Amino acid sequence: MSDIFREVDEDLRRDRAEHVFKTYGAYMIAAAVVLVAGTGGYTAWRSWQQSKQQQTTFALVTAIAQTAQGPEKGVEALAAYAGTADARMAALAQFNAAALLLRQNKPDEAATVYDGIAGNGAVDPVYRDLATLLGAMQRVESGDPAQLTAKLQPLTAETSPWRFTARELTALLAARAGDKDKARGLFQQLADDQQAPGGVRSRAADLASLYGKT
Repeated sequence: MSDIFREVDEDLRRDRAEHVFKTYGAYMIAAAVVLVAGTGGYTAWRSWQQSKQQQTTFALVTAIAQTAQGPEKGVEALAAYAGTADARMAALAQFNAAALLLRQNKPDEAATVYDGIAGNGAVDPVYRDLATLLGAMQRVESGDPAQLTAKLQPLTAETSPWRFTARELTALLAARAGDKDKARGLFQQLADDQQAPGGVRSRAADLASLYGKT
């Protein structure tokens, strides 16, 4: 009797399977096709992305290589590259272009390039902040102290990776504005900050002493 029940049970299972397949088979096949196509498509997309990244990187290296023909050529090539690249790679090109402008003793033009990076919302915030810092650095002796201090203020926060340099520049701007007490206080804070780099602390200690003299 057990063999009969087993055969009946198997027949019922087979009937259910056939019913399910007849009802949903087309959808199951379609889902399998989509899954396979999706997997293949994703693999192809990754391959295309890697190839594109390699081409983009090679184009940047080629632009930088134009520096061998002179800084002007390098700046032109990097500017042309930045005009077609994505935000991250364009920012790298612009940082290099600004460095070339500084080598040509053109701090104002370099600062303008940094401003462009800082104002591009598509660029990673940490690099935008770096551009703000470098732009202020080029104007620390000629720009408006109040405006530059306001730009640097967010960069002086404890969470900023650029806080020590930003605080040092802020102190220098206070000195330029004639507020020697503020400058001395800021320099002293830097000199006492054990987390600040040694070079920053050493300079800050000397300047705190300088502005402490009457």
